[in-house]
Amino acid sequence: MIFDTHAHYDDGQFDEDRAELLASMAENGVGIIVNVSASYASCERVTDMVRDYPFLYAAVGVHPDEVGDLNEESFARMKALFTREKVVAVGEIGLDYYWEKESHEIQKKWFIRQLELAGELGLPVVIHSREAAADTMEIMKRYAKGLKGVIHCYSYSREMAKEYVKMGFYIGVGGVVTFKNARKLKETVEEIPLASIVLETDCPYLAPVPYRGKRNHSAYIRYVAEEVARLKGLSCEEVIRQTEKNAKELYGFSAE
Repeated sequence: MIFDTHAHYDDGQFDEDRAELLASMAENGVGIIVNVSASYASCERVTDMVRDYPFLYAAVGVHPDEVGDLNEESFARMKALFTREKVVAVGEIGLDYYWEKESHEIQKKWFIRQLELAGELGLPVVIHSREAAADTMEIMKRYAKGLKGVIHCYSYSREMAKEYVKMGFYIGVGGVVTFKNARKLKETVEEIPLASIVLETDCPYLAPVPYRGKRNHSAYIRYVAEEVARLKGLSCEEVIRQTEKNAKELYGFSAE
């Protein structure tokens, strides 16, 4: 079964058909989904949702574009959510210099605080990094030692991907790999070991070809697996089997 390591089913785009869509996942070959928070407000939503679906798990953290909502009080409330069942990671956290919504210094502060929280809790991290390659790597080398995690929606060079792999991190590959102009990501997938790749949707965003531009969901993740298989010269079944194993190791699931 396919393991979708990164989704956002609390997003408003799923309000009309969320239950029906999630109920269809098994028949579409999707076995486990990690629902990832982004805003402070979404942290509680994702931990509530997992109660209703046995195959759904949660990651709790605040995206760099949303860290303006964090202070010591809200951070303490977020931290308390990790006592809830089925919370398996800290994320998504990191740096985003594309939108410039929050200052670089504020982003760095809360990125480091959330990395330290992951270390304290013994949980993996889900890393968001956009147009912030050097600063992300610098912080990761200093503050993420001993942590497991995934570089979500990877968009940098194959050389940097290899560096993250050496550090023990997985590379998250989603719908972008199916885009014709995604040369850097395709090269990265070709060159890093399959044992270091996990599949993700980032739904409702970044739907793969042939659904590019439409609302994404986990049933479309097979197109990602097929493209990874093509790039690696493997069968789709082999890619699904290995990436499921990788995802279970990443999030601390049993390997059966």
